[in-house]
Amino acid sequence: MPSKTARSARLLPPRETPRPSRSRYAIGLVAAILVAGSLGYLFGAPDATENSVAEMRAAEMKRDATQVTELTSAARATVAELAVVMTGLGEALPPGGALAARTPTDAEVGEWQRVMKQAVDKHSVTPSGTTATNVARAGFRSAVDGMAIAVDTYAYCRKLPDDVRAGCLDVARRQRTAGVMAWSVAATQLDQINVDAGHGHQHVYLTSTPGEGAMTADSLPEGAN
Repeated sequence: MPSKTARSARLLPPRETPRPSRSRYAIGLVAAILVAGSLGYLFGAPDATENSVAEMRAAEMKRDATQVTELTSAARATVAELAVVMTGLGEALPPGGALAARTPTDAEVGEWQRVMKQAVDKHSVTPSGTTATNVARAGFRSAVDGMAIAVDTYAYCRKLPDDVRAGCLDVARRQRTAGVMAWSVAATQLDQINVDAGHGHQHVYLTSTPGEGAMTADSLPEGAN
């Protein structure tokens, strides 16, 4: 019997390692981009929007610092002008609406009105700034308006008969007190925004007379932070 020839074993081709599909590659690429973006966000890498916002804030801070300086100078000039008027009016308007211990002349009262009108005109200019600066500016404007009304009321009271003059003088006195108090509130706000702007404390108070209810300056020296 013829012998069977043994067949040689076939060598199977090696199994190929599966290649990632294009879709899986794309997903991996997107994931890498997202991770890189997240790391950039976590580590504070600013984008164009953040840079723009930062520039706007820096410009606003610079503008506000300038406005604070200008408002402080204007308030100091007004204090020098109004101090004489408010002192004289206070002497002419003693508590209780009584007749004045010192009666000013018509020329003196006319000068008071002129000074107050100038102060009103000066503080009527209200450029827009930050909220804190706008509050201080509006406070000074309200204060000088109130004090100007007090002077005008006093001038009117002088023309009235004696039997009704006392009540009118009391109204003028209360208006003066309200104006002085309003100025003290604005001055306190001005002091704070100067500190915030890096200028240190700036005390621009109209009066420190006790008993009027006005706020007064703190004990810190000028320019101290």
